[in-house]
Amino acid sequence: MKYGQVTGGRFLSRPNRFIALVETERDGKRTQERVHVKNTGRCRELLTPGAEVYLARGENPGRKTDWDLVAVKKDGLLINMDSMAPNRAVQEWLEAGHYLKGLTKIRPETVYGSSRFDFYAEAGEKKILIEVKGVTLEHQRTALFPDAPSQRALKHVQELVRAAQEGYECYVLFVIQMKGVRRFFPNWKMQPDFGEALLAAQKAGVKILAWDCSVWEEGMELSEPVPVSLEPNRLLILDTPPSGIVEPLLAWYDECRRDLPWREKPDAYRVWVSEVMLQQTRAAAVKPYFSRFMESLPDIPSLAQVQEDTLLKLWEGLGYYSRAKNLHRAAVQIMEEYRGRMPGDYETLLKLPGIGSYTAGAIASIAFGQPVAAVDGNVLRVTARLTKDGADIGDPAVKRRLEQDLLAIIPQDRPGDFNQALMELGATVCLPNGAPLCTQCPWRSVCLANRDGVQGQYPRKQAKKARRIEKKTVLLIRDACCVAIRKRPAKGLLAGLYEFPCLDGWLTGKEVADWLKEQGVRAVRIEKQPDSRHIFTHREWEMTGYLVLVDELEPLGRGKGFFFAHPEEIGESYPIPSAFAAYTACLKIRTGKDRMEKGKMGGKSE
Repeated sequence: MKYGQVTGGRFLSRPNRFIALVETERDGKRTQERVHVKNTGRCRELLTPGAEVYLARGENPGRKTDWDLVAVKKDGLLINMDSMAPNRAVQEWLEAGHYLKGLTKIRPETVYGSSRFDFYAEAGEKKILIEVKGVTLEHQRTALFPDAPSQRALKHVQELVRAAQEGYECYVLFVIQMKGVRRFFPNWKMQPDFGEALLAAQKAGVKILAWDCSVWEEGMELSEPVPVSLEPNRLLILDTPPSGIVEPLLAWYDECRRDLPWREKPDAYRVWVSEVMLQQTRAAAVKPYFSRFMESLPDIPSLAQVQEDTLLKLWEGLGYYSRAKNLHRAAVQIMEEYRGRMPGDYETLLKLPGIGSYTAGAIASIAFGQPVAAVDGNVLRVTARLTKDGADIGDPAVKRRLEQDLLAIIPQDRPGDFNQALMELGATVCLPNGAPLCTQCPWRSVCLANRDGVQGQYPRKQAKKARRIEKKTVLLIRDACCVAIRKRPAKGLLAGLYEFPCLDGWLTGKEVADWLKEQGVRAVRIEKQPDSRHIFTHREWEMTGYLVLVDELEPLGRGKGFFFAHPEEIGESYPIPSAFAAYTACLKIRTGKDRMEKGKMGGKSE
């Protein structure tokens, strides 16, 4: 769709909703032109004094204004404002055979029921109705419709439901009159019944589409599909504009954020390692681990080349050792496929081992400035209280929905700081277990849970299934200088780590002596050790232990996978999971966790 004669200018003012005064230049002289405003919606936002606008020569010779205002530049976007442009562009698009193939008839302006729809088309025996909606409202690269309540738009969508039930193939096509938006949402805050109508229409089989447009001074044409999310965005229907959420949060973060080592130089590698370490572990406990890890493995090539035992020893005490192994696997893949450089694209990051939506969002936003969300437990808790969202935060669908909702408000210029601010708020102020420090919160005036005094009721999460209890007997078998240990299998719980002999069930001292005899080992002394308990994600070990002094360890190693090492050597070289912390303490073995600065772990240990 192209205009004829086009000229540029600067917007001055609007005497009324249909007329604008624009400063243009002719023959080297500035002149003031009275022009026709074809789209009266959103003018207050788009037509600000000094805005760069484009005018097309009017096609109606009898009109008092010679020019139509057809486009405006806002925040780096060129937005077409011509209310007639979407239909003209869609007709050209349909006639060129895009999206709907094999059309044998295309007719504009078709009456069905009590509504006049933009297009009727046929393809073989299929009868097609298409309603076109031009979209000029955009916030943080999210397109929204409508920009003002429209009963006509509501009626059209409702009528399409009836048409779909009668066998028509029906479409609502949102034509986004700009390039550069990343998604489309109904404007639930402006007109919630329109959002409800779209959801009902989709369930009835009406196809809801959004396409952006290539826009230039002389015209506009449909370009590419844009993702559509119809569910209500709870962040956009609060009693405050998005700026009332974003700006106070960033101001608070600038003033109150903690001094953490991975924030000093937030390159992709440091962000990646720190975010994996921080899963299920408090920041204070991670700091010494992170520093030691960076000293030993300062970059992706060194991580890709590290031996497994060395890697696991560096990770010893952080738990969830599969995460460390996935770090290594991903580093190898980065070396092989990306020449040793961490990819900066969110979708590409998701293809790396061990990187899910949260970690990909953190790396992409913090290290590469991509406006994508990073949703962890802190963010789920904070936003659940902010919006009084009673959905189960343990449901993956709730996390996916929040990721999409945040895209509508995440600032383009500070996406990494925004994500870190949300996580920081959850870690230091909006605390779990019903104990938020609301007086310190930058959102205290807009938070719905705080307003109603129900902070303790959010977030909501379905109770976990009871863990499986497993009883174990741990044997600390040693001679005068060495202790028996063995490597666990390469797969399964605590895979690839080292352990003391660990038998199923609770054995008595006599049963331990009998087991040793079966191995050809005679106990000189058997001493009961303290009981211990360790909680994994889905199981719990209840352990009893024995210190067993023997004359000779050698028979124990025959065919059983055991070998013998000095306690100091175990502490230096062999990664022992913290499940055995009570028993490494009995032997005075200093594991990696013991060597770190004191800090209590959060969440599960393995």
